[in-house]
Amino acid sequence: MAVIAASQEELVTDAKVLVIEPDQAQSRTWETVLRFLDYDPIVVADFHAVQWPAPQQQDWIAVLLGQQASTGALHHFLEQLRSYDPRMPLVRVSGETGEVDWPQCEELPCLQMELPIRYPQLSSILKRAHEMRRLPAPTSGHVHAPSGRSPAIVEVRRLIERVAPHDAHVLILGESGTGKEVAARHVHECSARAAGPFVPVNCGAIPAELLESELFGHERGAFTGALSARQGRFEFAEGGTLFLDEIGDMSLQMQVKLLRVLQERTIQRVGSNRTVPCNARIVAATHRDLEAGVREGWFREDLYYRLNVFPIEMPPLRERAQDLPRLIEDLLARRGTALRFDAGALHALCGHEWPGNVRELANLLERLAILDTGRRIEVGDLPARYRQEPSLAQTSHDAQIQAAQVVQRDGGGGVDGLVDSLVWTADGLDLKDHLSSVEMALIRRALVEAGGTVAEAARLLKMNRTTLVEKLRKYGL
Repeated sequence: MAVIAASQEELVTDAKVLVIEPDQAQSRTWETVLRFLDYDPIVVADFHAVQWPAPQQQDWIAVLLGQQASTGALHHFLEQLRSYDPRMPLVRVSGETGEVDWPQCEELPCLQMELPIRYPQLSSILKRAHEMRRLPAPTSGHVHAPSGRSPAIVEVRRLIERVAPHDAHVLILGESGTGKEVAARHVHECSARAAGPFVPVNCGAIPAELLESELFGHERGAFTGALSARQGRFEFAEGGTLFLDEIGDMSLQMQVKLLRVLQERTIQRVGSNRTVPCNARIVAATHRDLEAGVREGWFREDLYYRLNVFPIEMPPLRERAQDLPRLIEDLLARRGTALRFDAGALHALCGHEWPGNVRELANLLERLAILDTGRRIEVGDLPARYRQEPSLAQTSHDAQIQAAQVVQRDGGGGVDGLVDSLVWTADGLDLKDHLSSVEMALIRRALVEAGGTVAEAARLLKMNRTTLVEKLRKYGL
């Protein structure tokens, strides 16, 4: 493997980097390079060898994943890492032989690097990870609330906050990529169980023959390869919330066993006759039509009604395009990335159908961040499928987004252009709501330009700092 000479940039020292790399030669290379850059590498061969320190003793600045196969172990590890520290930067390495089929990990700040190792690239990535770790933790307890101001997403948040204080089971429905896990985490954070663990399980990613052991645990010798006893996810989630994602992919045999746990509130490890009390709240999610599954026989009716105590439907992104600017801000902030879109690019994105929903948006932003040239992103910078003109049926709020961008571009003087850009409905336009939307867009833009400094943003907007602070409180920015 080629290793190119190091840059003379100032290096961050005395920081630990966890490296998971099965190839022994590559492991030695990672260790040599990281030590040269004054990092303290912790190199292990596989996920099972990771020693998880106590949270107060944890001093990793990043987790670097080498050439891993896309297996259930990788899914399991990413879920563990998200539960352990959702702010941990994950450095994903793309090999010389092609891209790895990475599972989704949009809840973690993700950085990307390519082989062969280049000292300047690795140094820059780890310094960026170090900066992410130094950012203050969110002060709000509801750090995973679904983003947006559209009526559909406002209703989702209202339903979550109504059901969270109760211990009822919740079923979250919606297309793939709509943010069902974000909603599940919000249920957990708004509940009395918020101090307990949140344990996610992707039922579709774990082979059917292993799912029982994953959920309930097993005793030593329960099956070939069970060399020691192991706790299951129900035990990990004791006193907290167990999130069963893609519950519609669970086999009928496992559905029977899950139903028994929900009814009796006890579990049995595989290979054991001893029952263990279970105190975990169940939040399930699926993109499949469970009612059709009941009719067609692939989902049990009794389990469906047991889970469907309080259903919440996550709206697809195409039905809430007005939330796009806020979603872009949140996704970029989560990755520690800054991108700027001009009016045409944002307008084109608002008109896209988004079959992959928020996950598709996150992947697009990651691609744009890699190709970032430091200037505003224009329509021509978007992949071809995102350049289509929005349909005339777009919402009036989408037009308000365009109008706000016109105001900023013209320095506030383009009034005729602003009015011409609006799409009027048969019922007219709510002027008060429109002006509030324009004002919020301009305040957000000023804060971005000012690097988050309120005083500088107030100067750009030609208003007093105290006035801007009052508006920030008013709009919840």
